[in-house]
Amino acid sequence: MMRHLRISIVVLAAGFIASGCVSSGTFKKMETGKNEEIASLQQEKAALEQQKVNLEKQNADLKQQVSSLEQQKAALEQQKADAQQQVSSLEQEKASLMASSQQTQKQYEALVQDLSKEVEKGELQVKHYKNMLSVDLAEQIFFDSGRATLKKGGKDVLKKVGDALKGYENKIIRVVGHTDNVPVAKSLQSTFPSNWELSVARATNVVRFLQEVGVPPERMVPSGRSEYDPVAPNDTPEGRQKNRRIEIMLIDKSLASEMTRTGS
Repeated sequence: MMRHLRISIVVLAAGFIASGCVSSGTFKKMETGKNEEIASLQQEKAALEQQKVNLEKQNADLKQQVSSLEQQKAALEQQKADAQQQVSSLEQEKASLMASSQQTQKQYEALVQDLSKEVEKGELQVKHYKNMLSVDLAEQIFFDSGRATLKKGGKDVLKKVGDALKGYENKIIRVVGHTDNVPVAKSLQSTFPSNWELSVARATNVVRFLQEVGVPPERMVPSGRSEYDPVAPNDTPEGRQKNRRIEIMLIDKSLASEMTRTGS
């Protein structure tokens, strides 16, 4: 367009000169003015084009910022939803733990009530911790020294324990034999080479008797710890007597499964 305008001006000016309307000096002055006007218009055009480029870049940057903010908003909303889900899950877990704790407490109280006479006689102890109940049986009531055969008096007490355990269908019953650190007498080592065998045999015989009185065998697990889980020092007769015991643990099935997976 500028080129056409310049050509038109030159033609027009040439016409004026030819007709004698303007002088050569006037024509040059007009041409100079128009050239300056054209240069100014070209500068304005270049400036406008640069402004257009700048605005398009700003627009692209703004779109990018909007997109980024929308992504951040979506991420924050997801984090909020995740946090709410975690809060809900924790509240449910808390409610479940409280209900489980209350149930375990009631079971503990019921077990103590069922075995109150035996507790008073010192024949056994009932303990409650976390999600487990434990019945500790005094060894001297159930077994002769170095033996694994249940005594008559021990069977009577153990039958009462078995009757109390039948109602806990949601529990796994783990029977653990414990000894002191005194080696098995040489005369008995052909049957029990060490306290390991003796502790396991005692636990197994307790499980077999509990099965006979009606406790489901699939809920019971016998094991022996020998002398390696003492509850008192073995350097006194009283301490050794405390360590010689049968421990019957009532464990929630879910906790028992977790202990099995972790090798506990």
